[in-house]
Amino acid sequence: MTSVSTPSPEVTVHDDAHKHDFARIESKWRERWQSAAIYQVDDDAPGPKWFSLTMYPYPSGLLHIGHWYAFAVPDVFARLQRMRGFNVMFPMGFDAFGLPAENAAIRNNIHPAIWTRENIPAMRHQYDLMGAMIDWSRQVTTCEPSYYQWNQWFFLQMLERGLAYRANGAVWWCPNDQTVLANEQVLEGNVCERCGTEVHKRDLEQWYFRITDYAQELLDDLDALDWPDRVKTMQRNWIGRSEGARLEFTLEIGEVLEVFTTRPDTVFGATFMVIAPEHPLVSRLTSADRRADVDAYVARARTQSEIERQSTDAAKVKTGVFTGSYAINPVNDERIPIWIADYVLMTYGTGAIMAVPAHDERDFAFARAFDLPMRVVIQPDDVETLDPTVMTESYHGDGRMVNSGHFDGTPVPESIPTVISWLDEQGRGKAEVTFRIRDWLISRQRYWGTPIPIVYCDSCGMVPVPESELPVILPLDAEFTPTGQSPLMRHAEFLEVACPKCGGAARRETDTMDTFMDSSWYWYRYTDPHNAEAPFDPALAAKWTPVDLYCGGIEHAILHLLYARFFTKVIRDLGLIDFGEPFTRLRNQGMILAAEGAKMSKSRGTQIGADELLAAHGADALRLHLMFLGPWDQGGPWNDRGITGMGRFIRRAFLLVSESATRELNGSAPDEAIAGLRSLTHRTTKRVTNDLDGFHFNTMIAALIEYINELMKLKDTPIADAPVWREAMETLTLLMAPSTPYVAEEMWSRLGQPFSVHQQSWPVFDEALATVATVEIPVQVNGKVRDRIVVPTGSSQEALLELAKSCAKVQEHMAGKTVVREIVVPDRLVNIVVS
Repeated sequence: MTSVSTPSPEVTVHDDAHKHDFARIESKWRERWQSAAIYQVDDDAPGPKWFSLTMYPYPSGLLHIGHWYAFAVPDVFARLQRMRGFNVMFPMGFDAFGLPAENAAIRNNIHPAIWTRENIPAMRHQYDLMGAMIDWSRQVTTCEPSYYQWNQWFFLQMLERGLAYRANGAVWWCPNDQTVLANEQVLEGNVCERCGTEVHKRDLEQWYFRITDYAQELLDDLDALDWPDRVKTMQRNWIGRSEGARLEFTLEIGEVLEVFTTRPDTVFGATFMVIAPEHPLVSRLTSADRRADVDAYVARARTQSEIERQSTDAAKVKTGVFTGSYAINPVNDERIPIWIADYVLMTYGTGAIMAVPAHDERDFAFARAFDLPMRVVIQPDDVETLDPTVMTESYHGDGRMVNSGHFDGTPVPESIPTVISWLDEQGRGKAEVTFRIRDWLISRQRYWGTPIPIVYCDSCGMVPVPESELPVILPLDAEFTPTGQSPLMRHAEFLEVACPKCGGAARRETDTMDTFMDSSWYWYRYTDPHNAEAPFDPALAAKWTPVDLYCGGIEHAILHLLYARFFTKVIRDLGLIDFGEPFTRLRNQGMILAAEGAKMSKSRGTQIGADELLAAHGADALRLHLMFLGPWDQGGPWNDRGITGMGRFIRRAFLLVSESATRELNGSAPDEAIAGLRSLTHRTTKRVTNDLDGFHFNTMIAALIEYINELMKLKDTPIADAPVWREAMETLTLLMAPSTPYVAEEMWSRLGQPFSVHQQSWPVFDEALATVATVEIPVQVNGKVRDRIVVPTGSSQEALLELAKSCAKVQEHMAGKTVVREIVVPDRLVNIVVS
């Protein structure tokens, strides 16, 4: 526990000793913190490093309550770690490129560069009003050339290593706005979020990053991460590792159709094949008499999202069309028809499947819908022989192979490697591992993003921009309103350039990079934000990274976090770092919802501003209220009903410390009272510390409130004049400091302590003093307290029940009645329900 401190001889004079004027207090200490630069981290400061990071915001508007909720807790934890002796980096930046800023600029008829740069100072000021422990000297703004030139540098390194490439890809297209849309701009029902027009897919040549090269490592490394299980499960499912075999089905047109299956032991039951509507063989497989039906079906399928196509809703009508062509089953030479259906995706496997309706749910539904044949090839043990004509669902459990030639009788699951081995021997297939994840499409036909550093020359072809010519500057005088083409295509000064290779006429790439590129490495830049020669100094990255704690929303569980992990592995392979995971520990906040459960959104008018609440109650009360709403990782609907209670708690703590600071505190008190107060202080310190470490911020605040309540009972007793009272006041102030930085600084000053409370050591509890030997618990009968018992801490449920039932008052209310239920909460209560 913190020892009793000796007051500084230079005690600050406070005119209104007992008035908590939060506006004056916050303004005073905010100015003092800024002038003293106490939050600016020194790379060479003593103590172990701690890198706390919270996801940076879009600078497309002012901060709302959701931002406060997301930020308050990481700020509290960063302050805690600093008080524990860590050299803490807690930076902030702005995710300034991308659709939010561009759309806001279009709505407000202002250039996105102006919109962004006007918002950033206002948002910085709002963070400062929160009392944030941000080191602004390390600010990163992704739309600045000094940042995005390193996006371009990384792109060139990946291109050189074969990790960046160009290929055809399908994108969403709005025929009304004549523009490509990102997935985020396509609403349910496949309509444009801007104009409501139905959108469809269009093929364009795009740039990709080869994230699939790291699929297995991305999967394997999840196990060692201290991340929420939910996030790790979502990433595992997105990566989607599958083990099976690749088989070749010969086509009557003289080509081969490859399929991947996790159940090669069911190949004898394949009675038809299905290919995705986007499969490159669709046109060649379609017979003349089927052409019109196939073309119409393919067009309809392209209007659906992959989520819609993969729906397992039983009510969804199965759709498909026959191509008019056939394939030959490689294991029994059967001629089977080839269909097209939207439930097969080009982005998974090979875009084609062998359909085994007796043993696959989707194939079963499709076969029933189109009256296609079924054959049972896995027979469950000790069950009547399956009859495909009367089956009501597919069977995909264990059993033995049947109707499968010389494999009949082979048990499942050893049937799978047995069949794979035979296919390999016969040259008809081979074992394979495949992944659901697809390469990262980074091209955007939008203006507000990082230009891709490529030029196209009629003589030399595609030519990378030399590193010495970076950055390729995004022109600020381009017409940014979308018109069906990238605005950069209409900017002659940007577009027309000399070829870096031959000097002849060439044209620049007009696609810009996906803004997930910006957020896939930004924390490394915080370690060395002003470096003009490299993205960062590897020595500084080695000192500060990986990030010790990363906080942000669960909505980023897959894309941002997966891309960040991929990028870290690439940076490792470039030799800039020596580890493969960016964030050691991840914690997700829940979402604070607006009216009727709606997500807070400026464009939809559902944001709840913080400024009025801040003016009425102060930053400390608002911080506490947000943490006290419930478990931080769950979120919930917003309400401001409890904020006045938090203000009342702060005022009571402030008043208690202010009054105590005016007294000598050198009186005496009974030893029992001293021991009792010291035990209370150590117990509270233990509870607050453990709750902070466990991210249980609501119960941490409850512990502080209980501590104040107990201290208020003692303030008019002799113990409040004893030296141990100063220890309690100092400990209270230190325990409040991370959560209520302003009032804690004022309380610390009033106690005569040197500036700043945020540079003091965190209180350490003594386990012996924090342990209570006995505890008084109520005994209830039917929920009403009938007696109280004093028992040793940690008494068993059996002992508590026995003692409770021996109480005369309890026996009186149980007489002649039957015990229905016995509820025992150790160290808390006993409740006996009778009837």
